[in-house]
Amino acid sequence: MASVTERMKNFWAESRRVLMVTKKPGMKEFKMAAKITGIGMILIGTIGLIIRLIGYLITGS
Repeated sequence: MASVTERMKNFWAESRRVLMVTKKPGMKEFKMAAKITGIGMILIGTIGLIIRLIGYLITGS
């Protein structure tokens, strides 16, 4: 079983490796990600609203 110190060292080494590989997205990529996220939020909200309305119509309360 690894000690806490050893596990922390491994965590920081892996975190550092991931940060070295990542890059800042360009404006085009950021806008596309924001649009997709927004569409997903609207879609999930609409589905939730429909389910709530159906439940309201069925139970009447």
